[in-house]
Amino acid sequence: MARSIETAELLAVGSELTTGGTRDTNGGELAAGLTELGVVVQRLTLLPDRLDDVCEALQSALARSDLVLTTGGLGPTPDDLTREAIAAVCGEPVAVDPDLEAELRGLFERRGIVMPEGNRKQAWLIPSAVPLRNGQGTAPGWWVERPDGRLIVALPGPPRELRPMWREVVVPRLRERGIGLDRTSVTWRLAGAGESVLAALVGEEVLRSPNPEVATYARDDGVDLRISAVAAGGRTAVELVAELEERLEPMLGTYRFATGNATWTDAVAERLAGRTLACVEIGTAGRLMLLLGEAPWLRFAELVAVGTSADRQHPDLRGLARRVRQVAATDVGLAVRARPRRGDLAVAIAGDSEAGTWRVTRTAFLVDEQGRRRAAVLACLELWRRLAP
Repeated sequence: MARSIETAELLAVGSELTTGGTRDTNGGELAAGLTELGVVVQRLTLLPDRLDDVCEALQSALARSDLVLTTGGLGPTPDDLTREAIAAVCGEPVAVDPDLEAELRGLFERRGIVMPEGNRKQAWLIPSAVPLRNGQGTAPGWWVERPDGRLIVALPGPPRELRPMWREVVVPRLRERGIGLDRTSVTWRLAGAGESVLAALVGEEVLRSPNPEVATYARDDGVDLRISAVAAGGRTAVELVAELEERLEPMLGTYRFATGNATWTDAVAERLAGRTLACVEIGTAGRLMLLLGEAPWLRFAELVAVGTSADRQHPDLRGLARRVRQVAATDVGLAVRARPRRGDLAVAIAGDSEAGTWRVTRTAFLVDEQGRRRAAVLACLELWRRLAP
């Protein structure tokens, strides 16, 4: 009987992961995908290519979760053991599926190569497994329905093979089967204060609440605050999230520059509303330009080193913002200068537009690459605020 898929665990198989030879990029992507489907991801585990370890992890995961997703270990070599582990845990024998074997041999014949006999294991199936076609490689995945309604899905490790199989094959099958809770989430993109300061504003009571659940994450371009909820007490997940958003707005509204996956480029573009920008940055090693990216509205960008003659020629930052706007013939001019001061960066930011000129000073923690990155974020934040309608 089919079981409602509400919880999941991810097992990434491969000694290259546990020794640090390769990073597991699949886990984060799959966890995000499952979360969007309303599934609670309970654990992500990295496992070496040892049969006993993989079997033990599978057994434990199946005791806790409705869905177990494995990645890796589906290759043709003796150390690719995911199929063997699933077969052992399910207590079922493996056998070569004639149709899968014919397809595999056809792939090699098209390339003018005789298939190595080792690849025959990629045509293995157990009685309860359904093959998942792999359009990018030679390793089919497995879809295994357990008698108790739990589900095992085995995916190949290479991302170029995993991603299309997950998106085009597995997700549609999961939706058809029935998956997830009434669950939703929203991410606030924050800047202008550190993670600890923002967490203190949210408060321990809210951060410890299980539903809605609130968590903060430090990013290179700010701090993300994620609010997620599951329907409860007669209220939908959307209602629970909206209620908490309304509660947090007075505390965090001035720090929120975007929501979801929006970047600083997106946020500034929205405030510019069709206008153009030119900027000069001094002492930031180009971090502002990196943050804004190849935006079509950024018509001119100049990089100046602190202490150079070009820096000394423009002590008036307001005048510099005005000059760069005039030279580039843009609607808005921005100038930022970061100079070391007592272990941190003193950041001066100035702007010029038809609305007038302005200048502020801020402090960016540390004087290294992190400090320069924070200085660029402060410049973006101040520009974003000054462009408010």
